[in-house]
Amino acid sequence: MTTIVENTTNVNEILQLVSFKIGNEEFGVDILKVQEINRMLNITEVPNSPKFVNGVVNLRGRIIPVIDTRIKLNLPIIKHDHKTRIIIVELKGKTAGFIVDEVSEVLRIPKNITEAPPAIISGINSDYIIAVAKLEERLLILLDLEKILSTKETETLEVIQ
Repeated sequence: MTTIVENTTNVNEILQLVSFKIGNEEFGVDILKVQEINRMLNITEVPNSPKFVNGVVNLRGRIIPVIDTRIKLNLPIIKHDHKTRIIIVELKGKTAGFIVDEVSEVLRIPKNITEAPPAIISGINSDYIIAVAKLEERLLILLDLEKILSTKETETLEVIQ
C-alpha cells in the first residue's frame, strides 16, 4: 500500500496585485483588499485629524477617511495631478482611501519571484512591506496596508467616519 502525501504549498501560487506608484517607487497591494480605484475627489478636511489624514470623501453616501500615503511613508508631499488616484480598501473591517500618485496596472505574478524585504527600502519602515517582487526590469514592493496604520490610528479613522 502506497501513501501519497500532498504538498500543501503550491509552488505555482499566483499573487493578484494592484500596482501603483508613489514617486519613483512602484508598490503592489493584494487585489482582494481593494474595493475600487477613483480619480481624486473633493476632500473635506476634518479639524484636529492626524496629519496623515487629508480628510473625508462622500462616496455614494458613505463617508470615507482619506489617507495621504506619502505622509504615512515619510515621502515628500507633491501636488496632486490628473494621474493621482484614491485606492479604496478594507482595513480591519473599516473602509479607507489611500492617495497614490498613479495606479499602474493589475498584475498576476508567481509568488516564487518574491523575496522577503531587506531591513530598509528607500527609507520606508519594512514593517509595512510583505515582500519585494523581482519583475523583468523593475522591483515591486508589496505592501500590507493594514500595517501602515497602527491600531490607534485605525481607531482614529473610526471617529472621523
